[in-house]
Amino acid sequence: MTSQDALQEIESLSEKINYHNHLYYQESRSEISDYDFDQLLNRLIELEIEFPEHKKEDSPTQRVGGTITKSFDSVTHKYRMLSLGNTYSKEELIDWDKRVAKGLETDDYEYFCELKFDGVALSLTYENGLLKRAVTRGDGVQGDDITANAKTIRTIPLRLQKDNIPAAFEVRGEAFFPKNEFNRVNQEREDIGEERLANPRNAASGTLKMQDSSIVASRKLDCYLYYLLGENLSYDSHESSIAQIEEWGFNVSPTYRRCQNIQEVLDYISDWEEKRHDLPSETDGVVIKVNNLKQQEALGFTAKSPRWAISYKYKAESASTTLESISYQVGRTGSVTPVANLKPVLLAGTTVKRASLHNANEIERLEIRIGDTVNVEKGGEIIPKITSVDFSQRDLFSVPVEYITHCPECQTELVRIEGEANHYCPNVESCPPQIQGRIEHFIQRKAMNIDSLGTETIRGLLDKGLIQNYADLYNLTFEDLNGLEFKTFSEKKGEYSLRSLREKSATNIIKAIDASRSIPFEKVLFALGIRYVGQTVAEKLATHYKNIDALADADLESLINVPEIGDRIAQSVIEFFAEEKNQLLVNQLKSAKVQFELIETEIISEGSSLSDKTFVISGVFNQFSRDELKDKIKANGGKVVSSISAKLDFLVAGDKMGPAKLEKATKLDVKIISETEFLNLLES
Repeated sequence: MTSQDALQEIESLSEKINYHNHLYYQESRSEISDYDFDQLLNRLIELEIEFPEHKKEDSPTQRVGGTITKSFDSVTHKYRMLSLGNTYSKEELIDWDKRVAKGLETDDYEYFCELKFDGVALSLTYENGLLKRAVTRGDGVQGDDITANAKTIRTIPLRLQKDNIPAAFEVRGEAFFPKNEFNRVNQEREDIGEERLANPRNAASGTLKMQDSSIVASRKLDCYLYYLLGENLSYDSHESSIAQIEEWGFNVSPTYRRCQNIQEVLDYISDWEEKRHDLPSETDGVVIKVNNLKQQEALGFTAKSPRWAISYKYKAESASTTLESISYQVGRTGSVTPVANLKPVLLAGTTVKRASLHNANEIERLEIRIGDTVNVEKGGEIIPKITSVDFSQRDLFSVPVEYITHCPECQTELVRIEGEANHYCPNVESCPPQIQGRIEHFIQRKAMNIDSLGTETIRGLLDKGLIQNYADLYNLTFEDLNGLEFKTFSEKKGEYSLRSLREKSATNIIKAIDASRSIPFEKVLFALGIRYVGQTVAEKLATHYKNIDALADADLESLINVPEIGDRIAQSVIEFFAEEKNQLLVNQLKSAKVQFELIETEIISEGSSLSDKTFVISGVFNQFSRDELKDKIKANGGKVVSSISAKLDFLVAGDKMGPAKLEKATKLDVKIISETEFLNLLES
């Protein structure tokens, strides 16, 4: 095949695929089978691999992902993405309408109502009809560039085909996790032993920040668009701009309505209060906007939100049911959490059987008793919460709940740390759920990434005595795993069954354990499970101390001098390494050749313009990540330090810089420079 032949076929395939995509996602119909569609797409992928010079920015193959993004650039919004004022009261909404009338000095205005979808706000920039950039809301001033991930959302057009499109414009909307897809993904995660996603909104947010866009594509997010912005646009109302973006091919929820007055707005709110549960996405309210754009301009903005728009929030749904019992769950840190077991009740489309009671303080606050009639509320979370007790229904012979005094798993007496609400089981070495929890934390993807080891398999290894802690995983052999029998519990059947590991699974586990030896130090440090040391803290400690021995020898003063490390974290690190059992664990992992030293990339010298100058970096930057900025300083002869002193030459200040550092630098008369001034310094 010649290059010209390939180009013609690529263009033909792209046209067909875009046509069928539009039919399926915009018109909810299809003319070909899924198999035939996949054949077209696979052929296009093959041609683009063979003839990469013909792969276009808006190719339909962008929908399947594959881009790996190590970090997301911060982008300043051309137009600020302000938040809306909220109200839960129809009376407050009427008061807001009066303020609109007063601000406009007329009652000749109308509203445009849209359902408020519970997702992630996005800004999409188009130039010459082509999607150039997708940015999250962030803090309203700047957000993260997630263009590669946004391209996998099939309802977001990669190229607009109409004639009347402005050279450049911005359209905003809400990316969300459709209910059916959220349930599908959770079922898949459950099947492979992974923790379920908590709720669609948080899951959508986390998905859009994933590094691998092919995973984003597999989750099949969706997006509704609701706002058009740009220079010299010729629309006089919000309604006409929405009609325009619909005509251009954007996915607009058909649930909007133009309302002549506040009473029609209230009718709209009532109409959708129940119907919204039948929609494909979660909704939590209604957005009301003054329709006329000149009137919007006249009303203007407060510091945080527009005066011409407001969000009415539906109250979280609640139901009444009976508290049948309270059980207690023990986490990997020994924290004991009480869980209310409820008489099953239908709430927001799902059957609720459990609700978190959080801690002893919450039980006392609610004055809850077994057998009580309780009100349960669900606000998008998987586990709902009990909001109140109906005391009028209480049995006269019921007794107050006495919080357990001993661990439900190992019978060790519980302790309560001063200043904390939770009770803890101090039996760190022998309490089964604590041991299992630490191992599950150690193997997770964000830590050692030992896949194929599910909860039931770990329990089987513990029951058989093959492991006692996470370091023992490196002593496992194929023979230990092949044919290993363990119990699995089916919630549907309410019973245990016996399962055994097959040869392929055993091989995969051994390979994954072996591969984890090369996991970077900062992830290993997170995997150790030191209390209060999450991913970000682990990265800061690894960067500062370079290896495990230096960290283990650090004292309190040294630790709290590390940026963003406070007394609580510092004390927890010291206590961890002071424990003999933890020292043995670390030595065992060292013997297993786990990575306990930071591997730093070699910095190539660019010059000496910053020679002998010291810098502290604080905040978020437009052109550099913090690590890139540090490397730039070092490459030009400068030195990056972690704390501000009178000897410091420069504080490079980005957005969201901590006020304490700014105040200290000002007091010590340290020169504070912006990112632009830093670049000028480099050039000079």
